[in-house]
Amino acid sequence: MFPIRDHNPSGRTPYVTYALILTNIGVFFSYWLAMPSDTQLSILFINWGLVPRLVMGGEGLHGIFTSMFLHAGLMHLAGNMLFLWIFGDNLEDALGHGRFFGFYILSGLAAAALQILADPASLIPMVGASGAIAGVMGGYLLLFPRAKVDILIIFVIFFRIIPIPAWIMLGLWFAMQVFNGVSIPGEEGGVAYWAHAGGFIAGLLMMVPLWQKLGGTAFWHRNHGLPPHPIAKYDTVVSSIPRTGRRKR
Repeated sequence: MFPIRDHNPSGRTPYVTYALILTNIGVFFSYWLAMPSDTQLSILFINWGLVPRLVMGGEGLHGIFTSMFLHAGLMHLAGNMLFLWIFGDNLEDALGHGRFFGFYILSGLAAAALQILADPASLIPMVGASGAIAGVMGGYLLLFPRAKVDILIIFVIFFRIIPIPAWIMLGLWFAMQVFNGVSIPGEEGGVAYWAHAGGFIAGLLMMVPLWQKLGGTAFWHRNHGLPPHPIAKYDTVVSSIPRTGRRKR
């Protein structure tokens, strides 16, 4: 189950969202195609990713920033960019281009901070834009909790796209990060769950002043919890596998 699109196109061109997506893609292919071995790729991640133990020792501080633009594989990149494409445009529309960029970077820094606090002795490099994007998701949840997000559900040979409110999808996503962060040891999980949670919380909190300026709960009531733009409508896609009736005995 994962989101594929929302129903709320932005009111203006999200230049920063597009630029961030293109930058992440460009950086990824600049090293992915040039690295002849996994060993060299690992060295790159150690040198430019976020290594908590090094940061705690006062080294590798640049990785707090550069790690946001590195990805461990094509699916890692694709998943992150999909989430940024879905949720970034409306938040950029609400904040403006410059403030949205600052919001994105600060969310990424907050994500890095919580991951370091959660596992300060780790030597595993953290890479990926998901912490910063989690901040975008947290801000989106506060401003537009009832925005419709299309979820693709795949179960063996059955698939279906269904629209659900953003608060359900984002609330479940956040709960999963906290649950996994608590239940899966950092050295075993392979995913920076606390970075996701930290970015999400930071994004939500940083969005509170704008939400209050817009009217708080009155803003929700005025726009019904949706972005103030016409809602896009899509055809619902169902599985092409025919249903079979139950045989009675």
